[in-house]
Amino acid sequence: MRIRIVDAFTDRPFTGNPAGVLLLDDAFPDDTWLQNVAMEVNHAETAFAHRLPEGAEADWALRWFTPVTEVAMCGHATLATAHVLHTTGAHTGPARFATRSGVLVATPAADGSITLDFPTAPLTRVEAPAGVADALGAEPVAVFDTGANVGDLLVELADEKTVLGLAPDHRALAGYSSRGIIATARAEDPARGYDFVSRCFFPNVGIDEDPVTGSAHTALAPHWSARLGRDDLTGLQASRRTGLVRTALRGGRTLLTGRAVTVVDGELHA
Repeated sequence: MRIRIVDAFTDRPFTGNPAGVLLLDDAFPDDTWLQNVAMEVNHAETAFAHRLPEGAEADWALRWFTPVTEVAMCGHATLATAHVLHTTGAHTGPARFATRSGVLVATPAADGSITLDFPTAPLTRVEAPAGVADALGAEPVAVFDTGANVGDLLVELADEKTVLGLAPDHRALAGYSSRGIIATARAEDPARGYDFVSRCFFPNVGIDEDPVTGSAHTALAPHWSARLGRDDLTGLQASRRTGLVRTALRGGRTLLTGRAVTVVDGELHA
């Protein structure tokens, strides 16, 4: 079976967010095998997809696993899967994926970018939980619940420098949401090519810091569009690998656009 490692939300190897991608011949194997493969790949996510029959609600069934658990939504591994489908000729045109978060569509463009159509996260302002400032290492300006699909607390901080300087207590962060924390602030200088900055810490799914998180941008997009007064924005996720996500808020849907590059193409023997 072919297995690929794809760096997503970047056009350069060794940046963006790496994901394992396996295109299966038939229905999904048992969950234990899927989880073991994801543990072996040991990236933030491994995506498994198989083709659906003609007339189904989507073209492909898609699931995502971290090294420790299955997740309900993953942007970068969806982008990576779409990249593999289009670069190998396994699929042409928009690809519809049947997932735990509904049908998600990935549309390739002539310039090589891919746009994902995801549900916009419903943001609910909440009080900052006791202890979250100490765990994160910074005082929140505002805190939002991002709903069941994303499963994070979105924490707005004072400025970009504060986000970049975070050194959180990952174990202490685990008690505040089902997945983790999105820390964000307005860009210090939009002339650098991005409107807001973020970092994502997901201790509950085995990822201390995720390099570039598509799903988080379904919450970041409505948050910053409301503040900046524009529906089309660019976010920089300022992990060590870094990556850019272009967001377009379209009511109940958020469009996430980025590029991807295959860095490993091999064979799985297990």
